[in-house]
Amino acid sequence: MQHYIDAKRLLCPMPVIRLGEMIDAVDVGDTIEMLATDPGVLHDIPAWCKVHGHKVLETNEKTNEIILLVEKIG
Repeated sequence: MQHYIDAKRLLCPMPVIRLGEMIDAVDVGDTIEMLATDPGVLHDIPAWCKVHGHKVLETNEKTNEIILLVEKIG
Protein backbone atom coordinates (compact mmCIF):
# COMPACT_ATOMS: atom_id res chain seq x y z
CA MET A 1 0.00 0.00 0.00
CA GLN A 2 1.23 3.52 -0.71
CA HIS A 3 0.92 6.36 1.78
CA TYR A 4 1.49 10.08 1.34
CA ILE A 5 3.13 12.84 3.41
CA ASP A 6 2.75 16.49 2.49
CA ALA A 7 5.88 18.09 3.95
CA LYS A 8 5.74 21.23 1.82
CA ARG A 9 6.91 24.33 3.68
CA LEU A 10 8.25 22.22 6.57
CA LEU A 11 11.88 22.73 7.52
CA CYS A 12 14.31 20.29 9.10
CA PRO A 13 13.73 18.30 11.22
CA MET A 14 9.96 18.15 10.60
CA PRO A 15 10.01 16.11 7.34
CA VAL A 16 12.13 13.46 9.06
CA ILE A 17 9.85 13.47 12.11
CA ARG A 18 6.75 13.08 9.93
CA LEU A 19 8.38 10.17 8.08
CA GLY A 20 9.30 8.50 11.37
CA GLU A 21 5.75 8.83 12.67
CA MET A 22 4.21 7.39 9.53
CA ILE A 23 6.71 4.58 9.07
CA ASP A 24 5.80 3.31 12.56
CA ALA A 25 2.15 3.13 11.50
CA VAL A 26 2.49 1.30 8.15
CA ASP A 27 3.22 -2.32 7.25
CA VAL A 28 6.53 -3.74 6.05
CA GLY A 29 6.68 -3.40 2.27
CA ASP A 30 4.43 -0.33 2.20
CA THR A 31 5.74 2.77 0.49
CA ILE A 32 5.54 6.39 1.56
CA GLU A 33 5.63 9.20 -0.96
CA MET A 34 6.80 12.50 0.50
CA LEU A 35 6.37 15.85 -1.20
CA ALA A 36 8.74 18.43 0.28
CA THR A 37 10.13 21.87 -0.47
CA ASP A 38 13.15 21.87 1.88
CA PRO A 39 16.21 20.82 -0.16
CA GLY A 40 17.70 19.37 3.03
CA VAL A 41 15.46 16.31 2.62
CA LEU A 42 17.73 15.17 -0.23
CA HIS A 43 20.36 14.41 2.41
CA ASP A 44 18.31 13.97 5.57
CA ILE A 45 15.79 11.37 4.40
CA PRO A 46 18.33 8.97 2.80
CA ALA A 47 20.57 9.29 5.88
CA TRP A 48 17.63 8.58 8.20
CA CYS A 49 16.57 5.59 6.09
CA LYS A 50 20.09 4.17 6.15
CA VAL A 51 20.26 4.44 9.95
CA HIS A 52 16.80 2.89 10.43
CA GLY A 53 17.04 0.20 7.76
CA HIS A 54 14.53 1.52 5.23
CA LYS A 55 15.03 2.16 1.53
CA VAL A 56 14.70 5.27 -0.65
CA LEU A 57 13.30 3.92 -3.91
CA GLU A 58 13.15 7.15 -5.85
CA THR A 59 14.01 10.84 -5.64
CA ASN A 60 12.65 13.38 -8.10
CA GLU A 61 13.33 17.09 -8.11
CA LYS A 62 10.90 19.46 -9.77
CA THR A 63 10.88 23.24 -9.67
CA ASN A 64 10.76 24.06 -5.95
CA GLU A 65 9.48 20.57 -5.04
CA ILE A 66 11.12 17.28 -4.14
CA ILE A 67 9.36 13.92 -4.26
CA LEU A 68 10.82 10.98 -2.34
CA LEU A 69 9.52 7.43 -2.35
CA VAL A 70 10.51 5.38 0.72
CA GLU A 71 9.85 1.70 1.39
CA LYS A 72 9.49 0.31 4.91
CA ILE A 73 11.87 -2.61 5.34
CA GLY A 74 11.70 -4.94 8.31
